[in-house]
Formats: sequence, structure tokens, C-alpha cells
Amino acid sequence: MTTDITVARDQAADVRFLDDFAALSAFGATPAGGVERQAATAEDGQTRAWLAAWLAERGFTVVNDKVGNQFGLFEFRPGAPYVLAGSHMDSQPRGGRFDGAYGVLAAAHAADRLRTHLADQPADAQPQFNIAVVNWFNEEGCRFKPSMMGSGVFTGKLALQKALDTTDVDGVTVQEALEGLGELGAEDVFGGGREVASYAEIHIEQGRELDKTGTTLGLVDSTWAANKYEIAVIGAQAHTGATAMEDRHDALYGAALAVVAVRELADRFGEELHTSCGQLTVVPNSPVVVAREVHMHLDLRSPSDELLAEADALLRKQFAEIEVKAGVEIERRFAHTWKGQLYQPGGVELSGAVADDLGVSRMLVQTRAGHDSTNMKDMVPTVMLFIPSVEGISHAEAEFTADEDLCTGVDVLTETLARMVRGALT
Repeated sequence: MTTDITVARDQAADVRFLDDFAALSAFGATPAGGVERQAATAEDGQTRAWLAAWLAERGFTVVNDKVGNQFGLFEFRPGAPYVLAGSHMDSQPRGGRFDGAYGVLAAAHAADRLRTHLADQPADAQPQFNIAVVNWFNEEGCRFKPSMMGSGVFTGKLALQKALDTTDVDGVTVQEALEGLGELGAEDVFGGGREVASYAEIHIEQGRELDKTGTTLGLVDSTWAANKYEIAVIGAQAHTGATAMEDRHDALYGAALAVVAVRELADRFGEELHTSCGQLTVVPNSPVVVAREVHMHLDLRSPSDELLAEADALLRKQFAEIEVKAGVEIERRFAHTWKGQLYQPGGVELSGAVADDLGVSRMLVQTRAGHDSTNMKDMVPTVMLFIPSVEGISHAEAEFTADEDLCTGVDVLTETLARMVRGALT
């Protein structure tokens, strides 16, 4: 049985959401229809200011924590814990406008529908929990590594000071960047009286399963495991023309062999392993100098912890062979890792029941990408939802989700949160 919250939604509510999404997408907009607003840049700051004004105008209390996570709080029952919902608004370089930002705005609209719906209810009809919207800091991890930084600090998986001291390629720290925007909070928003009861996040799929099957809603029941590595290939600087080939210790050659080795791992294991080299910095990067160093960011992902461990062992063996072949040294450290894990069955069942009650087609899906919910599910009961992404395109300007799917997702999230604030997931 449904409440009357989403049923009461009309075309005007869809128009308001889509208008707000268009306004949000204008910050850092790129000519090809995407956005570029990496964490704590001016464009990210503009987006955060817009969201803060939107929430405050509707009666939410807006406050940032010590790592720049941005919260909009609304109390139904003073002193009660909060149901938290959101995602992130930072983007990849020339990224898509839907990734993350949709989830924050969907949460804001869903929370505001709840606020409006319950405004005239008597005190004894108020829900068990309060509601809060969150914009997590630096989910993408492109300007500052690692990814999912804000939720990592929030859940205690990453030390606050380590996060604040992290630098970008220009040597600017997270703390300096947030202070420059006026976005570094001075308090722990949760703790000291405020608690989180549960968490919900909605996101574009970043895969093709929903689009391929014509399904509207994905219920995320598990995550792929991931190993992310920072690699340094150390060689020796030399002249590209004068140095004999057998005398070279070419770091770029060693790095190229490593890139190929990582791809060949994926070919070996098929769709059970995804691999990539997403970043590569060459030193000194001169056209007439054999590179002395290359710094790389690699990752391996799999639905199987055992397969990932096997691939990791093979990669170590291949790196040893590359060191001999290229005359280089390869230094490797883990930048970020997580095991493949299940989301709580209760959250999957709750969102499935909501989809059925609203007549929305749904299926179980895994998330291959990391999300803030990947951290939050280890702290509180969590719901993770996907809506279709056309052809699965993500982290690119061509990323696209249809208006109807965007609006349906807000409906499902609203109804899910309505049940969560009444204690359905505790």
C-alpha cells in the first residue's frame, strides 16, 4: 500500500524538478552538453551555493562539516535521528551532467515533498525520523584522491586530517581549496546529538543493463570489489637521440608495458574483470628526453574477491617481468580498495515494494562503480537505486537519461524516503 505522497505528484512537480535540473546543469556547463566542476573549484562552489540557497528557501537548515560535506536538515520530530539522502555534485573533467548531481537534486525534491506533505499533520502523526539531504564532497576523486572522500571521512574510513592535507597537482590542499570557497565547516554535523538512522541514494546506472532491458529502476543489491593503485615507474633520464637503445632505462616504455599488461588481464578473465589506466604523468615530459619517471593510476574491478586477488598476484608477476625487460623499477601502492559486498536485503526489499506499488518496472543490479552508498552501507541500513543511462555512457559529456526516467526516479525515492522516515528500514 502506498501513501499519497507520490500519487499526488502532478505534471507541475515534474516541470519544477526539470527546471531545477536545468539550472543546476548550467554551472560549469561544457559546449557538448556536459559539465566540468571538479571538487572545490569555483564551479563546484557555485553549484554548492545554489543548492544551499534552494534548501534554505524551503526551510532546511544548511550546514557543512569539517571535510566540506554539505547537509540540508529538516526536523519533523526534534531530537530524533535523520534519514539521510543524496549523492554528489562534483564532476569529472568534461563529465556528464547527470552523474551524482541528479541524486542530490532528486533527494532535495523528495525531501521537500515530504516536508510539504507533513506540514499540516498533527504532532502525533509526524514520522519517527527527521530528513536530511547531503551533497558529499569529492566523490569523483579526480582533483583530489581518493574518490568518495567526503563519505569516507564521514564513515571513519578515511582520517579527516589526511583528507584535508591531500593536494592536487598544483599543490593546493583540500583544506585550502575549501577555505577559499568558504565551504569548510567547523563542526561534525552528525554526532553530539544528531544521528543517522539510514541512508538512500539514487543515481544513473553507469552501465547498460536497465537501458538494454527497458527496465526503469535498478535495485542495487551488491558492489564489485576494486583495487586502485598508484604506480611509479622509475627509470633514468637520457637523450632520445644520442643514448644507445640498450643503455636506456625508459620509464615511459615500462609504463606502456604496464598499461598493456593491465588490459591483457581483462582479456584473460573476460567480463569478470574490468581494468584501466586512468591517469598518466610523464617526467620530464620533454620531446627530446627519455622519461625518468612515470606516475600512473590503475584499477582492477571484479564481482569476485577471489578473482581480484588472483589478478592482483598476476599483475605483481607481470610488473617484475617489465622491470627486467625495460630496465626500470616499479613502485606500487594501494590508493583505495574495497571488497565486494552486499547491500542490506531490507533496503532492497523496501525499494522493490515501492516500485511494485507505483507500477515501476524493476530488476536487481550490481554496481561496478563506487558510490558514497558503498561507504554508507557499512554504517547504516542503506538503499541504492539506479535509473537508466542511455547506452550506459558515463563520465563523459554524452551521458544522457530521459526526462521521464528522471521524474520517475524522484517519485520512487520520495515514496522510499516516506517509508524510511516512518521506520520501515530500522
